[in-house]
Amino acid sequence: MRIVFMGTSHFAIPSLKALIASEHEIAGVVSQPDKQRGRGRKVTPTPVKEIAEQYKLELLQTANIKSPESIERIKQWKAELIIVVSYGQIIPLPILEYPRHGCINVHASLLPRYRGAAPVQRALMDGIKSSGVTIMFMDEGLDTGDIIQQEAITVDDNLNHGELEKILADRGADLLLQVVDRLAQGEKLPRVLQDDSQASYAARISKEDEIINWSEPAYAIHNRIRALNPQPGAYSYINGTKVKIFASKVRSEAGSGVIAEVIKVDKNTFQVQTGEGILEVLEIQKAGKKRMPTSEFLKGFPLEPGVLLGPKEG
Repeated sequence: MRIVFMGTSHFAIPSLKALIASEHEIAGVVSQPDKQRGRGRKVTPTPVKEIAEQYKLELLQTANIKSPESIERIKQWKAELIIVVSYGQIIPLPILEYPRHGCINVHASLLPRYRGAAPVQRALMDGIKSSGVTIMFMDEGLDTGDIIQQEAITVDDNLNHGELEKILADRGADLLLQVVDRLAQGEKLPRVLQDDSQASYAARISKEDEIINWSEPAYAIHNRIRALNPQPGAYSYINGTKVKIFASKVRSEAGSGVIAEVIKVDKNTFQVQTGEGILEVLEIQKAGKKRMPTSEFLKGFPLEPGVLLGPKEG
């Protein structure tokens, strides 16, 4: 089957590689423009672009997928099917309608829950115990198309965003290839309507989402920390110094300190009183430094019980 693949982030890579290794033909790849990243603001290609160039696939990068020029370029590839995985722009109707088999999307949630840009992070923030991946036909709505197939997985309480996203990306790639093979063999795929009454929305992560509010329960803070690991990281301030926390543990004891107070320090970790329960900090990063176990951090940044952590500098 002749396919156009549209994707941008690392989540799309397993699906693209699975299609490259298959008997299907990739007529072209569409990705977002390169962006400046990191402290040095170096222009960095998208992960999908890197794979497209590695395998010498035709590539279109456009800041406006709705432009007549972008639509015409995609139509010139004469695809039978378009596959969209973590692309990052709303696909316009002229593209949705032009392939004979339509457009299929891989989404990192069990739709209709967590429609939108940040399904894995929002699900982890909510402390979900089960997640999954959905293969669906695309329509003009935001992740509202008919469901073809889904697969659920159990989510461990300590699984972070990077780990869960990799699992879902790999499962999604396997599921996608099964669906494309069935379609190529002439099978009529199921179309299950989504129940909008069960829908929820996963908004993009904002700067406010990164701030640790120590008045929240320890389990909620723990979920925020793992949802923002590896990027962008949940942060707080210690004696006016910004720190990002990447791993934590919820203690079973209730604690008796004031909210945001460091109540215990040993050579390996420190513990903070939250609005409900105690949070132990396991991995941390001082601004401008690399991530490290808390044991290493404490060697150069000694702490004493009684210090208060805050959402603002100073």
